[in-house]
Amino acid sequence: MAKADGLTQEERDAVKERAKELREQEKAGKNREAGEKAVRDAIAKLTDEDQVLANGFYDIVADVAPDLVPKTYYGMPGFANADGKILVFMQPASKFKTRYSTIGFEQPAALDDGDMWATAFALIALTPQTKKKLADLVKTAVS
Repeated sequence: MAKADGLTQEERDAVKERAKELREQEKAGKNREAGEKAVRDAIAKLTDEDQVLANGFYDIVADVAPDLVPKTYYGMPGFANADGKILVFMQPASKFKTRYSTIGFEQPAALDDGDMWATAFALIALTPQTKKKLADLVKTAVS
């Protein structure tokens, strides 16, 4: 993990991916098919373990919140609201060589709970319990 200007190589690669995504998304507009293809392509590049989590994440979010639009976010699978703003995304462990994947929620997510609440959750496996928790979080986030 060589550092230059405070960013690791993985982080610099993600910034470049994001710039490319923004150009492609501008061309595609809010085209659902283009978003689905971009997310499925991003998932296909992941390790086998991360693919299992990412496909499960995709299926849960698509089922619970069908109005959200698939969209990549720094090369990671995500979903955007009607305004095109990312609501939820999955950061695969292999992308930044971390111990576990995370499910992250951005500003549009309605997870507010008092003066402090979680916006990211570690994900190691998709069990019936984690699937239910993720589905509940997404339902809350879009409400």
